[in-house]
Amino acid sequence: MLPQEFTQIQEAIRNENLDGWLFCNFRHRDKLSDELLHLNPGATNSRLWFYAVPAWGEPLKLVHAIEQNALDALPGLRKSYISREDLIAALKPLEKKRWGVHSSPSLTAISYLDAGTSALLEGAGLILVSAAALIQRFKGLLNADAIQSHEKAARHLYEIVDIAWDRVKTAYDRGEPLREGDLRLLIQEEMAKRELVSGHPIVAAGANSGNPHYDFSGSGAEIREGDVVQFDISAKGAGTEAIYADISWAGVFAAEAPPGIEKAFADLISVREGVYRFIEGELREERRPSGAAADRVARELLVNLGYASAIRHRTGHGIDTECHGSGVNIDSVEFPDTRLLLDGSCFSLEPGIYFSDFGLRTEIDVYILEGKPVVSGKDRQFTLLACQRDR
Repeated sequence: MLPQEFTQIQEAIRNENLDGWLFCNFRHRDKLSDELLHLNPGATNSRLWFYAVPAWGEPLKLVHAIEQNALDALPGLRKSYISREDLIAALKPLEKKRWGVHSSPSLTAISYLDAGTSALLEGAGLILVSAAALIQRFKGLLNADAIQSHEKAARHLYEIVDIAWDRVKTAYDRGEPLREGDLRLLIQEEMAKRELVSGHPIVAAGANSGNPHYDFSGSGAEIREGDVVQFDISAKGAGTEAIYADISWAGVFAAEAPPGIEKAFADLISVREGVYRFIEGELREERRPSGAAADRVARELLVNLGYASAIRHRTGHGIDTECHGSGVNIDSVEFPDTRLLLDGSCFSLEPGIYFSDFGLRTEIDVYILEGKPVVSGKDRQFTLLACQRDR
């Protein structure tokens, strides 16, 4: 760990008014601890270790005697233990202090601390607080280089969507058969050409688009006249520090979209833009909205438009080196996220509505830069794609 990174960790702890940040791992179950501390995920980890970083002063490395070199790459005072009694005694200096730990009653994605270890720590007198806000400050906020990486990935994805839709239009114009698998293979080939690390592309047609996480094996379903065609693609560049982009676009395999589908998509766009305007307005007034607050706006808009029964998921998720990252989620019901949208926050806005015969989702990525929301890549989708030659 570089000295400036350690300094940043302590600054984050002080910003959250905590006494310290307590990292721990056993059999590499907590990948966040390995990642944040730059530890080798392949190193032996058969015994529990703790790394206690205080808001001020020297950290404590607490390791088992047979793996006492496990944290040698980190600064701090090393203490080793053998028995459970040794461990509890070594934890004594940490008692009666508020320690951020990787646990949360609502954010499963960062909850790596098991109940048994929590009980051990609380029994030793430590006061445990969720480190969710610390994780956001240290991992979930993009710096200038990370934003550049994210923007590059987003531009690639928009180019790939254009290529994929050109394939859809060509097949429609020529009356050629087209299957979901043809489009997914094309998307994967384009990602490989660009040397992108890809999430699993979703291509869903017709009734399959009503399943938000639809998947298929083989060639998938044939795309038929009037079918909704939904793309959901994510990818990042190579390298451990590369940042994901994640977008969804929708179209119809027809010369013109049926009026009912057209209206549903226009309503969905109005919801997406309504959430964006809410975030923009709050930031303009120098108020930092939470992810939960933004999600509540989206849900209220969808319900008011008559789509209460068609909602299947939250409005968005944090984005960083993972597609579903450690930063703020736009979520008030699944994994309610009360963390604030700080500068550097990067997240998706992807309201969706789903029915028995079709579904629609429109997804853009947004990051906060100098108190303003910025949409990644190029202009976002406002109209439902169709297969006219001039589109």
